[in-house]
Amino acid sequence: MIETRRLRTLRAVADHGTVTAAAAALHLTPSAVSQQLGALEHEVGHRLFIRDGRGVRLTAVGRIMLAHANEVLAQLERAEAEVAAYTTGAAGEVSVASFATAIAALLAPAVRTLRETSPGLDVRVRDAEGDHSLTMLLDGEADLAIAVEYRGAPADQRLTRVPLYAEPFDLVLPTSHPLGQAGRVALAELAAESWIGPYPGNPVHDVIAVACEQAGFTADFAHSSDDFRAVVALVGAGSGVALVPRLALRDLDLTGVVVREAPGPERRVFAAVRRGAEHHPLLRPLLITLDATATDLFPHT
Repeated sequence: MIETRRLRTLRAVADHGTVTAAAAALHLTPSAVSQQLGALEHEVGHRLFIRDGRGVRLTAVGRIMLAHANEVLAQLERAEAEVAAYTTGAAGEVSVASFATAIAALLAPAVRTLRETSPGLDVRVRDAEGDHSLTMLLDGEADLAIAVEYRGAPADQRLTRVPLYAEPFDLVLPTSHPLGQAGRVALAELAAESWIGPYPGNPVHDVIAVACEQAGFTADFAHSSDDFRAVVALVGAGSGVALVPRLALRDLDLTGVVVREAPGPERRVFAAVRRGAEHHPLLRPLLITLDATATDLFPHT
């Protein structure tokens, strides 16, 4: 009989591409991961991975097994949810991975509400920038992830996604900029500017790049930082211009900059859980409260 922990190991190695990285995600030793893979290959009677440069990739049989592993693990999530519901699930701990802006503007207010509505629910929060929250969710390091959509990302059938809000971006200019006093600024007017924004791989970088492409030019990212405080400070120093999600500007020092509306680009934020876990009695009140809090932030999203 195939053990579920070996299926989780199979998925982790497929996700991370190396035994070492999978071991770190699973909090195991590389030797233990290799042993579990070896045992699974013995049970299946076929090799599941082959070497590919410094990493490994799935064989044809490995891909078949991974598809079944995803189905089995999703069904186990459903079983755990139903058992928890049967036993009321009134108290317990939930781990949430989210990027910093959503923690401050969305998750913290939701946790405050849940202290009154679901006092038995203990929410543990972990900061995870970019789409790392989804990796943590799939690795079992988090029960729920809050993340940002980005171009070209395939729909992951292992996850159930719940849209939360679409957040507009604002244009941040130095106060000395010739367009600083304009009510609205078209992005095309800034084609020759130096841009400041997050690193490639951060979904916000992708939103900005796409918005500039749609305006007819390729943004020249002269400076890069995933910290919006640093981005705004560099704009204030006259180093360039930036598009910043509106919530990220709250409570920032805006000395030396002006903020103007930038029609078009949006940061689309969603919550995700492992497929099958969406009805877990500890996750349902959290998802409902996140949705209500998001509606308060952006009523027309």
